[in-house]
Amino acid sequence: MSGLGAIADNIERTITLSDRTKSLDSSLIHDNNDVTKLANGEVCLTSESTNFRVGELLLPNGESYSGSLLGNIPEGSGKYRWSDGCRYVGEWRHGITHGHGKLEFPSGAVYDGEFSGGYMHGEGTYIGPDKVTYRGRWRLNLKHGLGYQMYPNGDIFEGSWMQGTPEGPGKYTWANGNVYFGNMKGGKISGKGTLTWINGDSYEGSWLNGAMHRVGMYTWSDGSCYIGTWTHSLKDGKGTFYPSGSRLTAGQELYLNALRKRGLLPDMKKQSQVSHIHHAASVDMGNVKVSGKLPERNLLNFGQSRPTNVSLERRWSLEVAIEKVIGHNLDGDMEDAMSAPILEREYMQGILISEVVLNERFSPPSGRARRRQKRFVRELKRPGEAIIKGHRSYDLMLSLQLGIRYTVGKITPIQRRDIRNSDFGPRASFWMYFPKGGSQLTPTHQSEDFKWKDYCPMVFRNLREMFKIDAADYMMSICGNDALSELSSPGKSGSVFFLSQDDRFMIKTLRKSEVKVLLRMLPNYHRHVKTYENTLITKFFGLHRIKPSSGQKFRFVVMGNMFCTELRIHRRFDLKGSSLGRSADKVEIDENTILKDLDLNYCFYLEPSWREALLRQIEIDSKFLEEENIMDYSLLLGVHYRAPQHLQSLNSCSGRTMADGLEIVAEEESLEDEISPQGLVLVPRGTDDSVVVGPHVRGSRLRASSATGDAEVDLLLPGTARFQIQLGVNMPARAEYIPKEGQTQVFHEVYDVVLYLGIIDILQEYNMSKKLEHAYKSIQFDSVSISAVDPTYYSERFLEFIRKVFPTYAVAT
Repeated sequence: MSGLGAIADNIERTITLSDRTKSLDSSLIHDNNDVTKLANGEVCLTSESTNFRVGELLLPNGESYSGSLLGNIPEGSGKYRWSDGCRYVGEWRHGITHGHGKLEFPSGAVYDGEFSGGYMHGEGTYIGPDKVTYRGRWRLNLKHGLGYQMYPNGDIFEGSWMQGTPEGPGKYTWANGNVYFGNMKGGKISGKGTLTWINGDSYEGSWLNGAMHRVGMYTWSDGSCYIGTWTHSLKDGKGTFYPSGSRLTAGQELYLNALRKRGLLPDMKKQSQVSHIHHAASVDMGNVKVSGKLPERNLLNFGQSRPTNVSLERRWSLEVAIEKVIGHNLDGDMEDAMSAPILEREYMQGILISEVVLNERFSPPSGRARRRQKRFVRELKRPGEAIIKGHRSYDLMLSLQLGIRYTVGKITPIQRRDIRNSDFGPRASFWMYFPKGGSQLTPTHQSEDFKWKDYCPMVFRNLREMFKIDAADYMMSICGNDALSELSSPGKSGSVFFLSQDDRFMIKTLRKSEVKVLLRMLPNYHRHVKTYENTLITKFFGLHRIKPSSGQKFRFVVMGNMFCTELRIHRRFDLKGSSLGRSADKVEIDENTILKDLDLNYCFYLEPSWREALLRQIEIDSKFLEEENIMDYSLLLGVHYRAPQHLQSLNSCSGRTMADGLEIVAEEESLEDEISPQGLVLVPRGTDDSVVVGPHVRGSRLRASSATGDAEVDLLLPGTARFQIQLGVNMPARAEYIPKEGQTQVFHEVYDVVLYLGIIDILQEYNMSKKLEHAYKSIQFDSVSISAVDPTYYSERFLEFIRKVFPTYAVAT
């Protein structure tokens, strides 16, 4: 998008407009006599210097003003010319541009609109020297609000802007006819949206930084479509392919509509409203970058880069797609089109690892096939249940969002300072009453009246700053327009979990006893987190309580979500080191199932120095918890599999048939050359913005002596992205399958993984209740196998188990 640099320069020049006009006041000498003296020696005669008059002022630097004056100050209408040829014609107030005016730049750029306090502020039209045109709202020289912008090449963007960046709903129309309806964030396509290419192809679903991400539906011009999940524009997970001529089932249509209502897919009705917006507000789309497979291209190129031969090229995945044959290379025979099968597919980072024929022509109807389809529908859902109006937790969510917005907004302006002893404890908390009708300090709201209690706000603000969490991002993540999601409790505590709309934060309900424990250990917790920047224990960012006018008290803690990752988490393990009852209850295991100690049939080999650093930090953290009399904590381990070799080996024969009669179609062998199972590459540390950094991360990067001579490294995943490696985040490892006792291992199963881990559930004291539980269970079971043991033994057993999970590299074969 040519010429945007000049536009940015021109707009930046106007930022100094208020300062430049202030030179009028400093250059004029006020005199009580009837003669107004100018700094250059010229004079203007007037009857009274305090009355309005029309005159001309010449400044020593060659700039001039002519128009209405109040005394020696421009007031009313006037014209100002700078020495470089820049000119303003319009209204003034107290010597500063204020009201309607027209600003002309030497380059030929023109702004015609509202000014306030010396800034472009309000409604205005900007025409650049290259004829780029913007009409819409401005705020302090930045496009902010709703606006409409036409680029020199004919592209058009209309939608919402914020603080100089496209933010919120918008519509971008390329000159070639491609159209995007949907959400923008930070100047990139992010959120829910639909991109339609001129050839008739379209993608409707979720986006992240310009790449298709999470749930979506890709529809080809011939009517065939694929409904599934993506990770950075690579198909990742299970999905269903519907060939041309087939129809979505009624259940699938209902499911897609439900996803739209929940906000997981874009609502076309809402998007169509954006097309009526004729104004926008904030920064040039030429600066928009689209990441994923096109890291160097901007939004303009993204819309124009769609392949012309759709059947031969897939930008979004690397598979040798079977829809080439059944979806696009049909010879026009309708009967053949109708006979094309509906396929359930499973991908892993763009690699097709299996296909199952679902329609009745290729396999007999069975309850198992129908259950498979229903299970796939469940797997497509975003984790948790969206809290929409009518949900049992809707009022609670509104109260929580309102309280956090009030808390952060109140404490953010307070000057930063060191944490004091007075910032801890019950006296450091405060109450606020939120009546439904509002008050002098609180806004009106739709929830019932409630009382809000904020615990130790200065301490938690300091913790958020420690982890580089911006206050505005924190509020937008939890209190933005998108609803929170409610997760089912994975543990026995009965706690309710809420997930922020961008997955960065987890909100958990606490028992009163847990709040007391957290407040008691908060000074030492703050000191520990500050001292050990690589700590793996749970990151706490806020502690609150809500008491509705009619109902029980709810206590919440806001935590960092360690599984807010760029990579898909395929398996999750909760590891304590005990064995009694430590296996998952579910028969069917999916990606959201929390597996336990007895379910772990892998060991993980790390780079030796990483293993040493990891075990040392876990020992430090567990020692801290032991000193705080804490037990029953866990190591939460997330595993991302990179094209597992054993899956490709099992599926190497095409056309394999399962016991239920469903046909399995495997990927061609040549695909293994595109992304090898060992697809983990360590490269020297990168400094550009393309490196993906995990959320809530602080501390040092890891070094790899074997790969780069003891230098900091990044993890490069071919076809995906470049990731910053830190302790517990984006850690590459080699996983080895451990067969169960008596099980025959057909082949040695070793493959690459990426690990995410942290220590959770750190608020359980070894109190009288746990001591009684220990005494009771020790009579029935082996005391070594139970979880309820004293903190010292718990820490030792925990460390011993973790060492077995991460054995020394010399053991690997």
